[in-house]
Amino acid sequence: MELIISLIAGAVGGSAAGKAVPSLNQGTLINSISGIVGGGLGGTILGMLGAPDMAGAMGGAADLDIGSIVGQLVGGGVVMAIVGLIRSKMS
Repeated sequence: MELIISLIAGAVGGSAAGKAVPSLNQGTLINSISGIVGGGLGGTILGMLGAPDMAGAMGGAADLDIGSIVGQLVGGGVVMAIVGLIRSKMS
């Protein structure tokens, strides 16, 4: 279940970043794929840094790790922005 939430949160983060920064928008599919990769990386990195311990302070709802979900959203947006920058420099 955690993997599915990670993938969805990353895809949402990538798509949201694409809508927020139109110059980096690569289309729904590329934004989502970049977001999925970034969501996995963001969740993993924050997990290693101890973000699950901070989730209690943020308030866990229904045993969801809110800190990791936020990290996956941000990770998805960051990787999507990096992909957008690389693709814009290549064209």
